[in-house]
Amino acid sequence: MNTYLSLLKTRGVARIMSAQLLARFPNGMLSLAFLLHIERISHSYGAAGLVLAASSIGQAVSGPLTSRWMGIWGMRRVLILTTTVCAVAIGTIALAPALPIPVYMVLGLITGLSTPPVQPAVRTIYPKMVNSRQLTPLFSLDASAQEVIWVAGPVITTFIAIQISTVLAILVALAFLIGGGIWFIASPEVGRVRIPRSKRNLGVVLGKPAVLLATVTGFLLIGACSAIEAGVVATFGDHGPESGIVLAIFSVGSLIGGLALGQLPIGPWALARRLFAVFVGMALAAASLNVWWLAATLLVAGIGIAPALAVMFAIVSASVRFSETAEAYGWVGTGQLIGAALGSAAAGFLIDRFNAPGAFWVAMTFAGIGFIIPAIFRRAHPDLRGRDASPIPDTEPIPVQPS
Repeated sequence: MNTYLSLLKTRGVARIMSAQLLARFPNGMLSLAFLLHIERISHSYGAAGLVLAASSIGQAVSGPLTSRWMGIWGMRRVLILTTTVCAVAIGTIALAPALPIPVYMVLGLITGLSTPPVQPAVRTIYPKMVNSRQLTPLFSLDASAQEVIWVAGPVITTFIAIQISTVLAILVALAFLIGGGIWFIASPEVGRVRIPRSKRNLGVVLGKPAVLLATVTGFLLIGACSAIEAGVVATFGDHGPESGIVLAIFSVGSLIGGLALGQLPIGPWALARRLFAVFVGMALAAASLNVWWLAATLLVAGIGIAPALAVMFAIVSASVRFSETAEAYGWVGTGQLIGAALGSAAAGFLIDRFNAPGAFWVAMTFAGIGFIIPAIFRRAHPDLRGRDASPIPDTEPIPVQPS
């Protein structure tokens, strides 16, 4: 714990971490808020799933692309542009009268395309703020705090959407997007750190095994979490506070896991071991929809989430050049955002057909594959035991005058 306290005392770390979390908070709210809002309008989880799928397509395109733009035009310009467009699209979905589903799909696509690349930006900034020994613990601390986005965010969304209105749930997410975006963009570090322009073509960084591994496993992990969230909401509906309680316990498990395991050495099996805990918890959760059973099993599942995310961030950082970090994290973030949208969408379709248990089957499947992949492809996982997790410095030939 002293390591984390020392990190937070480092100049600018607490501020930039808080600002980026606030700016990214809508990532954990909008999939569920859109799901509930469109379902309430169309009376179909399947229709809502189509809107989420359109949003995920936009995110797939925008993540690495807008990350590369930051190396061309600078972080602030790209963040201001994307935040403005995204805010307009989200506000339209929330406030416009009932629209045809294809129109909502177009708006969802625009929302995804304009998702601000905050995660790639802050992951690129971190190595410039701390020394090499502090970087892995910083990734762990950030991954633990990130659970407020992915797990606690839906608790807020669920409560507001069910107890008050789905429109207000979307508007609250919009307020986080605008307020957090302004705070993050105004942070001195965003203007101080310049991302070098990448000399390689878009997508080449995915040829790095660690980047591809982190992108795929992040997609599966967050997809499983989103399916769980949809399943919990479908199980308890608007009959009481059970949904919020279960999801809050899920979040607590991840926070505990991140802080407890965040400083362990990262060997080739690190990612598979952490994702195995997630799979076991979600597989057990599928066995019963009793509130206390779900709370206990999702606590177990949660323990592996933040540590797994921290490993993904560290292996990506240690495997790419600094000029490639923004795009690499753009791909990882894209994987996670697509996972959030498609996990909710797949869960929505199975809820329509099989009721709440269908969502838990989706989560178990995502988590199971998420464990198997890093176990099979562990050679793609760098061994960071005793190694620096900082990005590889960019080097260029130095011209030498002949004597």
